Amino acid sequence: MDEISLIQSAQKGDLDSFNTLILHYQDSVFNTAVRILGDDDLAEDAAQEAFISAFRSISTFRGGSFKAWIMRTVTNACYDELRRQKRRPTTALEPETSDGEEMDSPKWMADPSMTPAEKSEADELEHAIQHCLEALPTDFRTVVVLADIQGMDYSEVAIISNVPLGTIKSRLARARLRLRECLRGFEELLPASFRLEGESIL
Repeated sequence: MDEISLIQSAQKGDLDSFNTLILHYQDSVFNTAVRILGDDDLAEDAAQEAFISAFRSISTFRGGSFKAWIMRTVTNACYDELRRQKRRPTTALEPETSDGEEMDSPKWMADPSMTPAEKSEADELEHAIQHCLEALPTDFRTVVVLADIQGMDYSEVAIISNVPLGTIKSRLARARLRLRECLRGFEELLPASFRLEGESIL
């Protein structure tokens, strides 16, 4: 994908070029929103809002990491939704099925190759991780999602969060510590690849 050419075409109003860019990043955008908001429907709304906002403002993109730019857009959309939730706290931030029942894990986590036992364990692990993420302050949750789940480097996370690099490192260290403490209560669910004593736990 020639990202630079696509961006330039999108800035001239080419919707096909913009859609090609969005298709490349839509999974990362949606998964980030799910982790921050904890709800599939809210995440879909935030992702859609982010894409609309990105199309309207793509002319302001001046180079650098497009991924960081689009992730900042969805992060802002998630923050807007969380502010609305505080004003209307009747909607729980829990994934639900179409009939209103709470589900153990988002649809995008499903793996058709899993056995029923493996699926059950994966559901429990997903629920534990999301539970511990939602217990974090929003700023902490965001840096963990971007750095440890999306795999973005600290400088990109700093750009997305619009705070200094040192602040990102501090937030991430404190967020990881809180997550380690929270996940110890679910340690029997954690695979060996979860480095509870290491730098990254996700």
